[in-house]
Amino acid sequence: MSWGDHNPHANICTTLAANDRSNTPSRLRRAAIPATAVLLGALLGGCAGDVRGVLAPVASTAPGTSKVTMLVATTRSPDEDAGVLFSGERGKPGFAEITVSLPPDARRKIGEVQWPSKLPGDPATEFVTLKVDKIDRTEAIARFHKAVQKVPKRRVMVFIHGFNNRFEDAVYRFAQIVHDSNAEVVPILFTWPSRGSLFAYGYDRESGNYSRQALENLFQALAKDPAVGEVSVLAHSMGNWVTLEALRQMAIRNGRIAPKIANVMLAAPDVDIDVFRNQIAEMDGKRPRFTVFVSQDDKALAVSRRVWGSTARLGAIDPDAEPYRSQLAAADITVLNLTKLRTGDSLNHGKFAESPEVVKLIGTRLVAGQPITDSRVGLGERLMQVTAGTAAAVGTAAGLAISAPIAVIDPNTRRNFNDKVEQVGHSIGDATEATSHAITAPLENAGLATR
Repeated sequence: MSWGDHNPHANICTTLAANDRSNTPSRLRRAAIPATAVLLGALLGGCAGDVRGVLAPVASTAPGTSKVTMLVATTRSPDEDAGVLFSGERGKPGFAEITVSLPPDARRKIGEVQWPSKLPGDPATEFVTLKVDKIDRTEAIARFHKAVQKVPKRRVMVFIHGFNNRFEDAVYRFAQIVHDSNAEVVPILFTWPSRGSLFAYGYDRESGNYSRQALENLFQALAKDPAVGEVSVLAHSMGNWVTLEALRQMAIRNGRIAPKIANVMLAAPDVDIDVFRNQIAEMDGKRPRFTVFVSQDDKALAVSRRVWGSTARLGAIDPDAEPYRSQLAAADITVLNLTKLRTGDSLNHGKFAESPEVVKLIGTRLVAGQPITDSRVGLGERLMQVTAGTAAAVGTAAGLAISAPIAVIDPNTRRNFNDKVEQVGHSIGDATEATSHAITAPLENAGLATR
């Protein structure tokens, strides 16, 4: 085998304080700064201290904590600081194994990364690093083979982060996703050289291009390894560009995408919609199950659209509008429309990881070895099952009202969801007009109401 969301407020605060613009072309800088200015008012209110060196292992532990151990494949250059490990500069493929400790579930909110406020971090209330091993390719393969034998059906999850991510951002965010999703997988983080700067968009984009061959090498290696049963891919933001290019290259090189790559989840993809259409078209043969997480209120993608002069970014489309609806259906791509979902993310760019319902659902389906949707049950119903559990005392109506903000564009959910709305309408009658309005209005707005 050859392997070749983070803390956005802290990143932006550091960038503003340092005025880090020296590595960005002036033309891009002129385009990006006016576009991002509309975001700064909201972001400045959330600025906090930015602690450097959180990957330095701590000696203390706390009762009730959880651990996530991940393998790392990276195209970043090593950093001399042991607490940073890898920088935002480009380098040769490197490998590591990292163990992260998460605070007890009772002390944290699902979907959030509790960043250390100082060093060393407090494991009782904050994410901390327990162990870091820089390893070579041979040792990485040996540790991977040992780990993959311990998980059901030898499943692997590969996470590819997005723009404006330092190395530690990607590590802690992936640890959060693995833990909160309860996914029984071997987690592999593929991290490419992002400088973690708001003003380094152009550099990050080119770093993605620099890294796509290494990501394809990883996919090829996992697909050919007899120890691997199934691979799921989760990409975020600009990481979707790297991912789609690597999969496209694999399809062109091999005539298809390897069958072991079963699920590809594209969260808030910062990819031009026309380019995405061509990338999918060039993936000949049977493709993995593709799921796209979109949100029309994604402020980061609004900036990207302005910078690129793009007609639309994939992660911000309205999947119920034409021509997207027909094109996505023809390509057999499921879309989760998270526009009406509210999380603590002021940019609305990380809802897939910060929403407890969505992140749990991803893990639940993976653990069960099921596709994102199956022949009878739509993903929206799975979301309703998750959310309705907290409102069981007040019945199905509450479950519908809670899950309505998450619109899932697949035929089974549309059909079954509408049936459930009709059943609820019959049961509650005219005496509960206010509740009925609370249920139907979000569905109409999301394009799920019966037509």
